[in-house]
Amino acid sequence: MTNRLTTWLSMLFIAILFFALVLLNNQLLSAYRVDLTEDDVYSLSQGSQQILTEIDEPLNLYFFFSDKASKNMTTLRNYAARVQSLLEEYAGRSNGKIKLHILDPEAFSEKEDRAEQFGLTGANIGPAGEVIYLGLGASNALDDQKIIAFFDPQQERFLEYEISKLIYQLINPKQVKVTLLTDLPVAGGQNPLTGSFDQPWTFYTQLQQLYIVDKIGSDASELPKGTDVLMVAHPKTLSDELLYAVDQYIMGGGRALIFVDPHNESDQMSMLTGSAMGANSSNLTRLFDTWGVNFDEQQVLLDAFSGLDVRTQTGDVARHFGFVGFSGNELNEQDVTTSNLDLINGASFGVFSKKSNSALRWSTLIHSTKNSDLIDSVQYAQMRDPQALSQQYKSDNKEYILAARLTGSAKSAFDQAPEGIDTDKRLTQTRDLNLILVGDSDLLSDRFWVQQSSFFGQTITTPFANNGDFLTNAVENLAGSNALISIRSRGTFARPFDKVEQLKLVAEQKFREQEKILQQQLEETEGQLSQLQEQQGEGGSLVISPQQQKAIDDFMQQKVQIRKALRDVRHQLDKDIEKLGNLLKFVNIVLAPVLLVLLLMLCRRLLRSRYKPTVQTSKMSKEGQS
Repeated sequence: MTNRLTTWLSMLFIAILFFALVLLNNQLLSAYRVDLTEDDVYSLSQGSQQILTEIDEPLNLYFFFSDKASKNMTTLRNYAARVQSLLEEYAGRSNGKIKLHILDPEAFSEKEDRAEQFGLTGANIGPAGEVIYLGLGASNALDDQKIIAFFDPQQERFLEYEISKLIYQLINPKQVKVTLLTDLPVAGGQNPLTGSFDQPWTFYTQLQQLYIVDKIGSDASELPKGTDVLMVAHPKTLSDELLYAVDQYIMGGGRALIFVDPHNESDQMSMLTGSAMGANSSNLTRLFDTWGVNFDEQQVLLDAFSGLDVRTQTGDVARHFGFVGFSGNELNEQDVTTSNLDLINGASFGVFSKKSNSALRWSTLIHSTKNSDLIDSVQYAQMRDPQALSQQYKSDNKEYILAARLTGSAKSAFDQAPEGIDTDKRLTQTRDLNLILVGDSDLLSDRFWVQQSSFFGQTITTPFANNGDFLTNAVENLAGSNALISIRSRGTFARPFDKVEQLKLVAEQKFREQEKILQQQLEETEGQLSQLQEQQGEGGSLVISPQQQKAIDDFMQQKVQIRKALRDVRHQLDKDIEKLGNLLKFVNIVLAPVLLVLLLMLCRRLLRSRYKPTVQTSKMSKEGQS
């Protein structure tokens, strides 16, 4: 009786101790966490933590998620839970500066009105067509507002970046100033070839809508004060004073987006001089050499796989190996500037490479396919026929870097300032160099990414490539702090079962083969029916022979059988996946705990067997003493 009472008291004590420890952990140790995931997906990066330390005013974050309307949407609910967990991590590490509000915007409620006031996007993806909200609204003490209209599960790897960017924009609400250094006619004006007045380039108009833009030419001697992002497009003959100003701006931690080109085909003044003068190339060799960047302005990329179809002088259509369009396979999906882009078009790209003495970190943003070759830029400029150009092509079986992000330490390209410039403030090096280099400037031209049409006197611009999105993403990213730029894509939360995916692929392949057979038979029957329609008799009635009717009946029966086979394939797919799922559940829920208990019992038995001889020995020694 005493042993039984002792056992119950021990179990009660253990239960009380367990709940006490859980309560103590939640109250006192909630700020201390250990993330054991491979990619630290439940932890904030160093860049995000640095942004949180810069908050000097309270921020309110309103997380809107349609909890009740998404009851049967398991995948979306799991993703919403991960978003909420990450937002709670931000609030927990902000020292009380961030207050998180969790709202369920039910239909016709005040919370739904609040979501609409923020301008959040509701998606009609509910079971009965209900509007589902999954977004974030935020405000600071000055009532500035920023939103994430809808958290796209496809962009989950950039979830932390988007949230950190929103917080950064709230604590730094001033408008970004972009300085555009170029001699290209991006602002429009009179065309020297036609004499007519051209509209501003679309990318330039977009920049003016989003940022404060200050445009300067190569005749300037310094950069405007307060420049947040420097954009250089096709630099050719920069003076030492202006080149020194660019160098010092970058040495001071300034961010730059630089477009260079071995042969620019959108410079109207160079087109007037003709191709006899050679290629129309950019020149930043002095800076590139110091940074450890190789850019050969005498070589133009040819890419047979990514070449665009153009109309020749004879009116035919041919593939131009120098006019190229790079899809998602050639774009870096791990970088925020290129991850959500589908196509970037350009012409006469130049290639970059890293010198052996370079201390910079490189991240490739755009690369060519392996079906690439390099051709002399002067020869390329003089060659107008795409077919003649293709005859000069010979694949190197090598991918070339066409755009890259450079970060790290670099030295100044100037040992001393040019004459007449104050040298007291000359910077000799930087540890925070932050550049994006692009080996083409033609991609800024409208003809490679937008189509313009007139609608009731207004010019409507329709993009058919993502050149403008790439530019905007790059400027927006560079305009943030170094902490924000340092935030890369997170690891993935969901890890697929490889065996399940393999089963899906096998069954899907079977399904496609059967579907192809059915489609071919449908086309054949439609052809037979078309012939029957031409064989009409008097009164417009069809004349169908018994043989034709039998063929139609046989086909209908065969179609039913094939559709049944398709259903069987789908059923077998679900059956195999369900079988594997049940096995995994058994292993995780039953087998693993049983093995753990058996292991603990074995350890207990081993410990007891080691302890008993010691006890017996002590008893024998006592008996001997007595």
